[in-house]
Amino acid sequence: MSMALVGMIAGMALGFAGYFGGFSAFLLVAALGAVGFVVGRFLEGDLEVGDFFRSRGERRR
Repeated sequence: MSMALVGMIAGMALGFAGYFGGFSAFLLVAALGAVGFVVGRFLEGDLEVGDFFRSRGERRR
């Protein structure tokens, strides 16, 4: 699935949440989408748990 299609689906979901549920539903859908994105990247192997706790000076090169 292309990133443009994923972005369109996410935008439509946020639009529906904002229209039918109000601003709080919009924020909830956006936050859950961000959590889902991070979990998906973690499961694909693009992120490691240590990346969240490592300081900027300790990054791998």
